[in-house]
Amino acid sequence: MIIAGETSGDHHGALLVAAMRKIDGDLTFFGIGGGAMKREGVDVIVDADSLSVVGITEVFSRIPSILRGISNIKRAVVARKPGLVILIDFPDFNLHIAKYVKRFSIPVLYYISPQLWAWRLGRIKKIRKYVTRMAVILPFEKAFYSNHGVPVSFVGHPLLDCHSVESYDAFLSQRIMGKTVIGLLPGSRNQEVSRNLPTMLAAASQINRKSDNISFVVSVAPGININDIDEYILPYRNVLDIRTASGDIETVLTQCTLVVAVSGTVTLESAIHGVPMVIVYQVSPVSYMFGCALIRVEHIGLANIIAGERVVPELIQGDATPARIACAVSEIIGDPVRLGETRKKLRMVRDQLGGPGASRRTAGIAYSMMRQT
Repeated sequence: MIIAGETSGDHHGALLVAAMRKIDGDLTFFGIGGGAMKREGVDVIVDADSLSVVGITEVFSRIPSILRGISNIKRAVVARKPGLVILIDFPDFNLHIAKYVKRFSIPVLYYISPQLWAWRLGRIKKIRKYVTRMAVILPFEKAFYSNHGVPVSFVGHPLLDCHSVESYDAFLSQRIMGKTVIGLLPGSRNQEVSRNLPTMLAAASQINRKSDNISFVVSVAPGININDIDEYILPYRNVLDIRTASGDIETVLTQCTLVVAVSGTVTLESAIHGVPMVIVYQVSPVSYMFGCALIRVEHIGLANIIAGERVVPELIQGDATPARIACAVSEIIGDPVRLGETRKKLRMVRDQLGGPGASRRTAGIAYSMMRQT
């Protein structure tokens, strides 16, 4: 059984399933996921889109779907008796399932750790009690779990399995030719898009007033209706050189000088490609208030956390205004030295991620756990 409750987890889960089938083609998979896992032949009994949510207060609207998902998964555990449970991020849901399957003595592999080092450290007790092994993807997470007595392996980051990072230099030479292209990456969930894209577009309008040699591309993540994106863009069609790009984020990143991106996995994808960014994020006021009380890290962008310094700007909540975003973008693209230094530091972040092969390494751990059982 494999559970991924969000878009990025769905893609990583699909890569892991494919890697495990290379070891043993007779393996079957069921659980929670999206389109990527379905295409790999996973029997998705609960669609991840029905569970995904951003923020603390926003979760209340999804409570009925979450409860139905938990009930369906518990019934499936009893009926199908899986030889292994693989959990991918999505901690509140997944830790509940880990506790449930413990009673059946089913081994649990947790792939892609919850960010306990950032907030809600108390969940480490549940992981130590209910999870058999952690497979972590960030370099500092191995020491974190080892220090808390949890069996752990650092497998590298699966994004390096997804992107052709070897052609980094070719991408860079392509980006610096011709018009300056700025990517707008508003997120992979409808709530993220509705909160962040209008602000990004207003910022783009201000950036455009300062230069006539800039074009914009809006990334449309899988699961986001492009017609909804077009409605946001419509008022700007006559004043901006702007277009949309659906599907693979790599096609957007390889043509951008800089991106304005919501905080999340996409910021690490930008770092992997050496694309400087301005990180923005807005949630409901109540969610933000709770977040401020709980978060224990100095930075929220993964590239900055891994680097241990503020490599790229972060504009969160009240700071994420069109004027401040436009100013931050203009300061970076208007300074070739800063642009080059930022690219260099982002490449150093990429080098810390362990190299390609995360899915293959995790598949080996998972298969070994099944054989031991």
